[in-house]
Amino acid sequence: MKIEVWSDYVCPFCYIGKRRLEMALEKFAHKDEVEVLFNSYELDPNTPRDIGQSIHEIIAGKYGVSVDEAKRMNEGIRQQAAEVGLTFNFDTMIPTNTFDAHRLTHFAKTQNKDKELTEKLLQAYFTESKHLGDHRILADIAAEAGIDRNEALAFLADEEALADEVRRDEQAAQQMGVRGVPFFVINQKYGISGAQPTETFLSALEKVWQEEQSGTVLQDLSGDNPQGGACADGSCDLPDQK
Repeated sequence: MKIEVWSDYVCPFCYIGKRRLEMALEKFAHKDEVEVLFNSYELDPNTPRDIGQSIHEIIAGKYGVSVDEAKRMNEGIRQQAAEVGLTFNFDTMIPTNTFDAHRLTHFAKTQNKDKELTEKLLQAYFTESKHLGDHRILADIAAEAGIDRNEALAFLADEEALADEVRRDEQAAQQMGVRGVPFFVINQKYGISGAQPTETFLSALEKVWQEEQSGTVLQDLSGDNPQGGACADGSCDLPDQK
């Protein structure tokens, strides 16, 4: 079984969804026969490398709310992250453009280090408040994933290196009609949108395993659960936090 995941490194629900999928796989009897691949998706390709605003200020501007209200919204996401063992530090996050981080992930694929790098990049942004637009910091993170730091720096210096790979991932998402992430595709024909609960992922895995059939039509297995948050066009669809 092959699971492809389209996600961005500044998408909170992408990290939450990743962890929920992993939790579901731990309960899945055939987990050793599942391959998970991460594909590139930029929430906002036009985001500058250095924004100069906090994530609270950015959210406030996008939704037309006060900074205090944005903090409340982010607190709701932080609580969801904590439920799956993740620590989100919204107060110190550094919003940035993620194109180079995605290029670096494709470079990591050439060394079979992309899964390690994906996890470390998400942790670096949401937990450690690192600047993912800074090449030196990206190289440091690459080294933590087992990639030679100098090789990573040299790769990042060439701004077009593997850029087409990132764009190809994004074009594939567009062709499938993906409008928000995280988005999960199982065996190229079963789709799950958003950071669905672990039980939804597990049910989908079992359904696909038992009912795998021919055809290329994407079947939506997201369900009706409103907990499945997702991000699109630089914004996140947030569940009501009462």
